[in-house]
Amino acid sequence: MSKPKIAIVVGSTRAARFADVPTQWIAKIAKSHADIDVEVVDLRDFPLPFFDEVASSAWAPSQNEVAKRWQRKVAEFDGFIFTAAEYNHGPTAVLKNAIDYAANEWNKKPAGFVGYGSVGGARAVEQLRLHAVELQMAPVKSAVHIAWGDFLAVRQGEKKLEELEHLNQAATALINDVAWWAKVLKAARQADAVAEEVKAA
Repeated sequence: MSKPKIAIVVGSTRAARFADVPTQWIAKIAKSHADIDVEVVDLRDFPLPFFDEVASSAWAPSQNEVAKRWQRKVAEFDGFIFTAAEYNHGPTAVLKNAIDYAANEWNKKPAGFVGYGSVGGARAVEQLRLHAVELQMAPVKSAVHIAWGDFLAVRQGEKKLEELEHLNQAATALINDVAWWAKVLKAARQADAVAEEVKAA
């Protein structure tokens, strides 16, 4: 079995976004993990309209070409780590919209989160965990929460994320969890596919 492929999804598209900083940091740590392949997926490359299909793609094929390209991209991966800014006690609208534009492509794959902003993005991450469960994903327990003090220190250039050991430890735990679940669930999905082929024969 090939190594699981993990997407690090940049969950903000604002011109002034902070998301690039934690994305580059977590991607560097993840790429050092021997058991997974890692790719950064930027929502700026998928300019989805606000959801405007007749139904979820779980029930009817999407018509929008960007949506179909996004679904194909999501389907490539065995697990996901999302950067999650917190706006008004919740995740960004662009990230929730991207999540809604795919359906079966998320199923039976792990999800991890790097939160930042007020209270380390904890409320945004908790909402995203609920969305992940509804999409039959496996949200992992470990997460990274870049608290407000650390966020400001990094934003103002006083510190770099890699200099904050408690965040490095949290990142390692998160990546280990996502890698483990990605490997297990990939094997299970492949076993299911084989069983379906046998059943259909």
